[in-house]
Amino acid sequence: MHERHTPSEPDVLDAPTETDVLVVGSGIAGCATALAAAREGADVLLVTKATRPEETTTHWAQGGVAIARSDPESFEQDVLAASAATADPEAVAVLVDESREAVEDVLVETLEVPFDRVADESDSAGFDYAREAAHSEERILHVDASTGKHVRGPFLNHLDAHERVTLREDTAALDLIADEGRVHGAVVETDGETAPVFAGATVLATGGIGALYERSTNPATATGDGIAMAALAGADVEDVAYVQFHPTAYAGEDPFLVSEAVRGEGALLWNGDGERFMPDYHEDAELAPRDVVARAVADERERTGEVALDVGPVEFAGEFPGLAAKCEARGVDWREGIPVEPSEHFLCGGIAVDDRGRTDLDRLFAVGECARTGVHGANRLASTSLLEGLVWGLRAGESAADESATGLDHDRVDAPDCRDSDPDLPEGFAREKFVRLRRVMDDRVGLRRTPEGLERATAVLRRLKGEVDAYTRTRTSRSLYELRNASVVALLVAREAMAAEPVGCHALADAEEVTANASD
Repeated sequence: MHERHTPSEPDVLDAPTETDVLVVGSGIAGCATALAAAREGADVLLVTKATRPEETTTHWAQGGVAIARSDPESFEQDVLAASAATADPEAVAVLVDESREAVEDVLVETLEVPFDRVADESDSAGFDYAREAAHSEERILHVDASTGKHVRGPFLNHLDAHERVTLREDTAALDLIADEGRVHGAVVETDGETAPVFAGATVLATGGIGALYERSTNPATATGDGIAMAALAGADVEDVAYVQFHPTAYAGEDPFLVSEAVRGEGALLWNGDGERFMPDYHEDAELAPRDVVARAVADERERTGEVALDVGPVEFAGEFPGLAAKCEARGVDWREGIPVEPSEHFLCGGIAVDDRGRTDLDRLFAVGECARTGVHGANRLASTSLLEGLVWGLRAGESAADESATGLDHDRVDAPDCRDSDPDLPEGFAREKFVRLRRVMDDRVGLRRTPEGLERATAVLRRLKGEVDAYTRTRTSRSLYELRNASVVALLVAREAMAAEPVGCHALADAEEVTANASD
């Protein structure tokens, strides 16, 4: 068993840094990028604002990693069907075709992730494949229901020991260094000190936008940093209207995700009237696509007061000991059912990239949840996020290393100024504005949306961004820049949702169908 990665003390930045490849973010996508670039002979600097494994979305991932088995075509069809036929077939083909090789190379052979196995080795490796919603067969590798933490720690340990990789934790990227359509690195901050990092190629792997919502299955660090920095530098951003909500997050204090794998093993959803309701919403019942189940759970909670996940048909404590322990720690008797509600889970869009992770800015790449590869379209199939991060991370790392080989070209480029004048920033400014932003996103740009609500949200978010910009023009701080990034991305989501096709995660309702409870 791998020991959990222990972060080292952060380096203090007191001078400009140069590297072949700069990777921003330390989830599976960032780690895969760093590994692939280092394998190609590039010197890699990986910076992450996380200081603990729990601060990355990868660590929080429960379900597992889907891979192609005997029928790759069925995997492709499942991805396309879950997306409501909006995913890019060519991107899906890349994901499926490279899934097994990428997983075997990195996760099984290099990191030795202890995926659950079965005694009866019908599979050549004896893996205990699971099935989740909208999958037509068992194809998901997993470790209990806590796969992510068994990937991220070992991955960082491996990179920490690599001679070509330097890790710098508790380090936030604040701005890209861009000039005339080319990115030359980023300005980063560690322990209050800021300095430029110049790079032959820069890769954004900053995760999602969960911190923009009050209830999310993401860590609080998921403030949309990479998407905002790329958009501000001029990169295209696509499909950000499609924000996926997971249907079964614990509906109490200190929420946690109840993995879709539990429903894959047979758990059922019951409303407050004691009725199993999912067969009335979809022929696949509890295993319908996530957007369908999430809206059904929300509807039934509103109609009957609550929804509970009945794990009676499952060997819950034996199959999912980690989840059972989380229930018990919160005083939940899972034998009586786990109260659940939808929570923000995954952004299907992001920075537009090609099949190598390239953006439309020269030398800038994006991978993982902050990127829009086309794989997910309007709705993501379960257990494809870690796989997408791995596959595109490996591809982007190779290409970034190749492009960085032409050398640095920053002599004529100035890094953005780090402003340190103090405009008497009000105490608690960032915290209070985040509360306001989350309220608007929850009420107007959440699971249920109306044209009128989106128009109102756009106006409120535009004003909020203006208030934040007034301070970022004269002051540099991590918390303020995270707020700036969150406000930029929130506005992008709301604006795109006003014009996006209402399909998958983005379902518009008439105003009278949604309770107008916003207080913005």
